[in-house]
Amino acid sequence: LIILMHGDREVSTKQLARQVGRKAITPSEPAVAQRHTGYLVGGTSPFGTRKPLPVYIERSILDLERVYINGGRRGLLVGLAPSEIVRVLHANPVDVAL
Repeated sequence: LIILMHGDREVSTKQLARQVGRKAITPSEPAVAQRHTGYLVGGTSPFGTRKPLPVYIERSILDLERVYINGGRRGLLVGLAPSEIVRVLHANPVDVAL
């Protein structure tokens, strides 16, 4: 899965697991993330992943006017309205910020 989070916050994996109906969730190893997404860590984008992955978005991000998200290459940021991220990626809102 992919979780979209504020850059200055962390994800509560315990809360995320509860909200997506899993017993536990752990961060992926870089090689596994690259194999599933096709992107190098540091340039991972939720757009155009190699395998379809469920996308979750921190609910408080939806209150922002515009967010900047990785466009698939290190240093490439794309500015979008959060509603467009939800629409295009079918992202599910969750409350998991620490």
